[in-house]
Amino acid sequence: MKFMADENFPRQAVAALREAGFEVAWITEECPGTADENVLSLCAAKKRILLTFDKDFGELAFRRGLAAECGIVLFRITPQNPDEISATAIAALKSALDWRGNFSVVTRLGIRVRALL
Repeated sequence: MKFMADENFPRQAVAALREAGFEVAWITEECPGTADENVLSLCAAKKRILLTFDKDFGELAFRRGLAAECGIVLFRITPQNPDEISATAIAALKSALDWRGNFSVVTRLGIRVRALL
């Protein structure tokens, strides 16, 4: 699976995911400042699953029907510590869930998955 990290995803976590063998593109490197709707369109076009901390993507996915084909993984970890985010992201993505077509929420306590289709 291929992933796209939103701009709010920490650089350290993106690097850690890449070092762990995940294919992760990053909005900050590809097209910084892109509107959320365009981020989802880019994910769909490139067949990448979005990794984000932005809850607005839930609204876009469920109320406006965007991103059903790509999938969104929302990380809800507060306060945000780059080391913890890196470890949590690696553990979550190694869980072998099929993220495509789902809106998933990753917390310290686990992962919730809800179909977008």
